[in-house]
Amino acid sequence: MDIYEDAKEALAGIGDGATIMAGGFGLVGIPENLIIALRDLGAKDLTVISNNCGVDDWGLGLLLQNRQIKKMIASYVGENKEFERQYLSGELEVELVPQGTLAERIRAGGAGIPAFYTRAGVGTPIAEKRETRIFDGKEYLLETALSADFSLVKAWRGDKVGNLQYRQTARNFNPMMAAAGRITIAEVEELVEVGAMDANQVHSPSIYVQRIIECTNSEKRIERRTVRKEVSA
Repeated sequence: MDIYEDAKEALAGIGDGATIMAGGFGLVGIPENLIIALRDLGAKDLTVISNNCGVDDWGLGLLLQNRQIKKMIASYVGENKEFERQYLSGELEVELVPQGTLAERIRAGGAGIPAFYTRAGVGTPIAEKRETRIFDGKEYLLETALSADFSLVKAWRGDKVGNLQYRQTARNFNPMMAAAGRITIAEVEELVEVGAMDANQVHSPSIYVQRIIECTNSEKRIERRTVRKEVSA
């Protein structure tokens, strides 16, 4: 496991045509500094696997603006006008996956399970021309596992051998993506000495992490701010 101080150096080896997983849920728990560095590196024709594609001016939306993404595999795409424009104009290939199925495909990729059957998507356009089987009188759809050349994940804390600890919503996709990447690069808010974290609270063991960088300048933007309407007395 290697420790880096420069985000671009941590991304060494990511070239045109690479498959990338990017952790987070909405704008929560995204590896924002690594995404910015990947934009600046300029690798093209990327296949990106993530819950969504950020917003127009933040997160993976930065890669869209820079025309770096060729194909997006995601479960939600509703917050990005540039995503819509590129898709409708034929510039971007999109594979929409039910959210639970996306999570399980990634988990299966990290666990070495090549495929599995699920009820999600049966009877919808997702299942067209796809293999199905009947189990206990019910139809199931075959889904294949997902893995990536590089996984970019965001953790709250990491130690100097690569153990990671996440906070709250950041645990939605980051842990499974850490396991499913051939090379996993972790952006952490705090890098601590070995032994500083309770071993029972390690969410991604160091065996899954090849590179780590400490980034203390996280912006933690809000994707869609919702406030309660005032009620007059």
